[in-house]
Amino acid sequence: MGVASSRMDFETLAATVDDRVGRLTLNNPNKLNPLSTRCLEELAAAAAWFDAQDGVRVVIVSGAGRAFCAGADLGGFIATGDRTVRDGADTGRIMVESIEQMQAVTIAAVHGHCIGGGVLLAMACDLRVAAESTNFVIPEVDLGIPLTWGGIPRLVREIGAAATRDLVLSCRPFTAMEAHVRGIANRMVADDDLSREVEELAQSLAQKSRYTLRATLDAVDVAAEALVPTGGAWSDADQFVTAMFDEESRAVAARYLKSKGR
Repeated sequence: MGVASSRMDFETLAATVDDRVGRLTLNNPNKLNPLSTRCLEELAAAAAWFDAQDGVRVVIVSGAGRAFCAGADLGGFIATGDRTVRDGADTGRIMVESIEQMQAVTIAAVHGHCIGGGVLLAMACDLRVAAESTNFVIPEVDLGIPLTWGGIPRLVREIGAAATRDLVLSCRPFTAMEAHVRGIANRMVADDDLSREVEELAQSLAQKSRYTLRATLDAVDVAAEALVPTGGAWSDADQFVTAMFDEESRAVAARYLKSKGR
């Protein structure tokens, strides 16, 4: 038995349910869907809302407009006083864990640009389908900050230590093909087929037993956590704060932004 259609209104997101399938859409397309502090808070709230919708089997996570996600809005984390900076930085970890712990199977439908924190949002989902023209990059080190939000252990768990060092330290862009080969994306599809492929996958999963879906995910999550624990990610925000007040890190960030014309 399915559930009735419903929706929850947010400032930065669109969250809807139609029968057994939910849809969570980053909805700031003019800015390529950045992850502001407000957006991170709303993503965590939306995860809780979907969990409260009885009968939902699958939630599709996507971005409106030309991109999946432009990454963290770093300016939104900076305020007066160390505590405000740290609290803002830790909001990303809370978001990743909230998406990761959702009861429904989550599918990231990735297109356009998937940058930094957007990569971590996608990796928090159970399955990830990328359009073949998607551009990925993890630019945090170039911005003078470490990759936080539990990103390092999750990347090591999914793609291995060597590939994590490569992508995080070099900050080089990589294609959907490389993302697929390395394991960041489970599937790569033609751009025009992304919506159809994700919808077909969601509908297929929605017909399966909720108990067996959840039991399978729980078993995988327990095994993955045993391989590479992520429980220490609560301290990532302290690394972020340290970088924000480190003179060399700030100088590196300034040079990088100047090279990009920002």
